[in-house]
Amino acid sequence: MANGDVPLVVCVSADLELRKWIVQRIDRRTPVLVCADLDELRATLFPAEKRPAGDALRPARVAAEPAAAVMHGEFVVDVDGHQVTWRGGVVATTRRERELLARLARPPLSVWPYEKLFVEVWGGSYLGDSSILHSAVKRLRRKLRGAEGAPTIETVRGVGYRLSS
Repeated sequence: MANGDVPLVVCVSADLELRKWIVQRIDRRTPVLVCADLDELRATLFPAEKRPAGDALRPARVAAEPAAAVMHGEFVVDVDGHQVTWRGGVVATTRRERELLARLARPPLSVWPYEKLFVEVWGGSYLGDSSILHSAVKRLRRKLRGAEGAPTIETVRGVGYRLSS
């Protein structure tokens, strides 16, 4: 590095042990920015100004109209209504899980590459670490198994995920 520049190490990982491991291996003169996810990194680097606290980490929606529910047969994902249903029964999900399911269920059903899912659901650039996405899919699979006959999330190895009936 020229002119005495000091590098900045940025570690983004949901895994606390990995974050500790990285920090322990960096010399004490190098600044390290450690964040659990891209939302936290974005909020740290670009603090929101004059936005409600709940909106600080998400880009403002361009259209004022609510998003239409995504339906795949009897499987309904209503992101704005905060609900996922299968044959009329509610499947408990988080906001991110609903957004992920809405992308996967959007017709025509196809393989969604990791990169595209990451951008669409988490709103950030894909940095090659798909562990956040894999964790979300793992939780969703567990929840969908509880709804007998519900669609499943298939892995297309090395490419991404797709919803199947």
